[in-house]
Amino acid sequence: MVDKVLQGLQWLGHDGFLLISEGKNIYIDPFRISDGLPAADLILITHEHYDHCSPEDVAKIQQASTVIVTEPRAATKLAGEIITMGPGESLELEGITIEAVPSYNINKQFHPQGNRWLGFVLAVGGVRLYHAGDTDYVPEMREVRADIALLPVSGTYVMTAAEAVQAALAINPKIAVPMHYDAVVGTADDAGRFAEGLIGRVRVEILKKR
Repeated sequence: MVDKVLQGLQWLGHDGFLLISEGKNIYIDPFRISDGLPAADLILITHEHYDHCSPEDVAKIQQASTVIVTEPRAATKLAGEIITMGPGESLELEGITIEAVPSYNINKQFHPQGNRWLGFVLAVGGVRLYHAGDTDYVPEMREVRADIALLPVSGTYVMTAAEAVQAALAINPKIAVPMHYDAVVGTADDAGRFAEGLIGRVRVEILKKR
């Protein structure tokens, strides 16, 4: 089941993903996406920063029936059917359960905890997929239950590859996928260091950018 969901997961670069599962096209943080992608049923946006909440990219995939789930600040930049969430809240949309979890910096000022920005845990296709958003390794991660974990690894604005290793060990998913590199900040070396740190402990899949 986990591998089936993984097969439907495409990395769009940076923190952007497309998950095709259960007949739904689910996007997370689309940014600088290519043309020709399928129309979205659901778009999840973790926070208001331009490289996560990009109205231009949303417009490429949005249709009249698209539902956007995000936090209140990002919602003000978007149009259409929008549902806002805060950390600790959950909802169900057409058989997909969405849990909003905290996503923030501990030793940086870029993503303050008080902003109540989001990571998401999706329950879809019998699998729990966690998108951490822009975050450090925060204590709440120890409570996250996920089969697949998408974790930032670049440092600078988020946790480093070494810190992401510790996050992956705390979450203990079946599969960990690095993100937040090779775009605004970070390089493929960050993803490589993340994978090396988890050899023999957590399976890592480094996805090729679509």
